[in-house]
Amino acid sequence: MTKITNFFTELMRRYLPDPFVFAILLTLLTMILAFVVEGVSPLQITMDWGDGFWKLLSFTTQMAVILAMGYVLAAAPLVDRLLNLIVDRVHTPRKAIIVATLIGAVGSYLNWGFGLVIGGIVAKKLARSVPGVHYPLIIAAAYSGFTFYGLGLSATIPVLISTEGHSLQSQMGIISLRETIFSTPILLTSLAVLITLPLINAALHPKAGEKIIPYKEPEQVNTQRDSVLDALHGKNNFAARLNHSRVISYLIGALGIAYVIGHFMQGGALDLNIINYFILFLGIILLGTPINYVEKLNEGIKTIGGIILQFPFYAGIMAIMAASGLVKTIAEIFVNISTPDTLPFWGLISSFFINFFAPSGGGHWVVQGPFMIDAAHSMNASLAQTSMSVMLGNAWNDLVQPFWILPALAISRLKLQDIMGYTVVMMGWVGMIYMAAVLIWPHVV
Repeated sequence: MTKITNFFTELMRRYLPDPFVFAILLTLLTMILAFVVEGVSPLQITMDWGDGFWKLLSFTTQMAVILAMGYVLAAAPLVDRLLNLIVDRVHTPRKAIIVATLIGAVGSYLNWGFGLVIGGIVAKKLARSVPGVHYPLIIAAAYSGFTFYGLGLSATIPVLISTEGHSLQSQMGIISLRETIFSTPILLTSLAVLITLPLINAALHPKAGEKIIPYKEPEQVNTQRDSVLDALHGKNNFAARLNHSRVISYLIGALGIAYVIGHFMQGGALDLNIINYFILFLGIILLGTPINYVEKLNEGIKTIGGIILQFPFYAGIMAIMAASGLVKTIAEIFVNISTPDTLPFWGLISSFFINFFAPSGGGHWVVQGPFMIDAAHSMNASLAQTSMSVMLGNAWNDLVQPFWILPALAISRLKLQDIMGYTVVMMGWVGMIYMAAVLIWPHVV
């Protein structure tokens, strides 16, 4: 195992650029493919790219909000104490890797933004606490749990197609979550990944005597506190007492939670907005005072800069792929060799490759979904299985898509090249489970 991970790690360090450079190169590659494969003129490609650049602005905001607020929730004192209780019971490097993977996985199953953040935080705590832990590996292990988002409660595509009024409702109707993430095959798939992935990750840890990279505390930099924050922290006047008021936090937090409860009691659907709403007001309650929330949110914002910068570039890439017909061409390659039983498998494979260009689950579905659903109708294949295969391909590829690794890098202060070699190996294992799942599923339902 060590030789394999060393090979991929060295490969990534030599050839893998910064995530932003990767997004730029991917943009240029997409433009070239649209010109060569689809015969679209350079001028039209450029216009399609520019027209699509800001098309996902509202979705970008949703993603940024969920990550920043997920950070706040993960850093809340109650959550922090719970994580410390777990960390205090871990004393060996391999056990630390297992725990980091499990927490990242469970967190991502509940909510992908929360999972991304809490996995990185607990991995950092474990690296501080447990002697002999290989720091890049434990960060990679925590991030690998992110693949569970595609199997869990915030899986974008299943949640979307179960919601009244979704963009493809006229083609496929409403698909219940009981047919996707809560179906027996997917629940068994989740269990298989949950049991085996932590063990695989632990097996990747360098053996005794082999080189490890330990966690190092960052250098303390003396910076002058912002005068505004100093003022906010003062407790000698009326304004400061309001800033530190638990009554205000609990009152507005209770109102927010009451809305969420009322939303579901009235038959409302689970979507990104309601998830963000819940995380916001739960965080306000758990942080205790308005100023505590503001401070933690300021910390969380540092983890999303790369995503805010890169999301428009990926929106532009998706626009080129949709307008030029590249997505249709890629999808048709796999559809043409599919049968009703193998369509989910080829949907998984095509989704894996398309996700390099469209890493957002929702945006990914917008460009690939219509072709996959048309194919399912023409073959009389399962719409639920076909849709879920696209989701699994998305979650599988995310293990090696630099875009979503950015929060982990921001928390850990590592470089992409430090951890990508490990996530490539993890991607290989998860891929085998997902491929087996979509091949078996049509035969057990």
